[in-house]
Amino acid sequence: MKKLLMATAVTALFAGAAFAEEIKIGVVIGFTGPIESLTGSMAAAAEMAMAEVTASGKLLGGSTVTSVRADDTCGDAAAGTAAAERVVTADKVNGIMGGDCSGVTGAILQNVARPNGIVMVSPSATSPALSTAEDDGLFFRTAPSDAREGEVMADILTEKGVKSIALTYTNNDYGKGLADAISTSFIAKGGVVTINASHEDGKADYSAEVAALAAAGGDLLVVAGYLDQGGKGIIQNSLDTGAFTKFGLPGGMVGDNLPLAIGAALDGSYGQVAQSDSAGAAIMVEMGKAAATPFDATSPYTMESYDAAALMMLAMQAAGSSDPKVYKEKIMDVANGPGEKILPGELAKGLELLAAGTDIDYDGASGVELIGPGESAGRYREFEVKGGKYETIKFR
Repeated sequence: MKKLLMATAVTALFAGAAFAEEIKIGVVIGFTGPIESLTGSMAAAAEMAMAEVTASGKLLGGSTVTSVRADDTCGDAAAGTAAAERVVTADKVNGIMGGDCSGVTGAILQNVARPNGIVMVSPSATSPALSTAEDDGLFFRTAPSDAREGEVMADILTEKGVKSIALTYTNNDYGKGLADAISTSFIAKGGVVTINASHEDGKADYSAEVAALAAAGGDLLVVAGYLDQGGKGIIQNSLDTGAFTKFGLPGGMVGDNLPLAIGAALDGSYGQVAQSDSAGAAIMVEMGKAAATPFDATSPYTMESYDAAALMMLAMQAAGSSDPKVYKEKIMDVANGPGEKILPGELAKGLELLAAGTDIDYDGASGVELIGPGESAGRYREFEVKGGKYETIKFR
């Protein structure tokens, strides 16, 4: 009997070893471009999840997970598509954590992910248009749609007694979708949108755009742009000319670089960004501080990046396969109840439970709950800029 048990154990050992593989996940986000100040923390969080799973030795018979970084530039769809194509065809990734900005994400989905059957989980692409995009069941996101952010911003503006706004947006899928959501929601609450005008990123001078916004007027200027690009330029020119002194700041305008660049004049401006006050969020903050190379887990879309990578790996375990055409069917299952809650730092526990055939409910760092077409139900942190910092008012 003892010999039989030993033989069985050896067989199991070799079977596990044979099953182990090097799994690769593409981290395809804008390491250059209009949100480049955010993507370092986003990548670090996703790679922390991969390292956590690899160290556990519990994924698919002891498989390792390796990150393959690629720069989608956030703004250039052709460059983003080329970057994604490289990691899929040359590096043979099993999934993509990304893209980041909505336009380039949509381009990668249609031109790379769908033709190659590759799962994408975006931590930050928020355009409402992605909710109805053809995706063959391959596209998910851990950040909520801007349709929801528009409602949240309208609530905040109304509660603060704002009657009219001028609105400018970066001229791409993200900016237009968010601006339309804000405008529709604010008007529905009785507010007035005096102007809803686009701006281009990368310009040296925004005086013409600001002059048009100032002529239309409004209690404040809402800037649905990017903190490292045109949005910053619009704010600086508005302050320089006295056109506006207070600004509404949606998620793309949130990051330490903006108050550093603008200075004390940004104090008093306010807005919201996708972020959770879940139990996992506090854990993630401490994990970021304790990392070999520390990162700020409260930086926008950083928690969502950890969760995006985690969801793919947990779905692989649930499916018993690293093939994206197979594990795509398990992402909604591991993200939602019923099942045992899994928080950041507990990925090994989640893998063990799944291997035993036990359901999990991955709550993660951002309070993950996927709805409808695989997107986050979402929570938002309302903030006001005070002393050069985004001070939390409450969560919604």
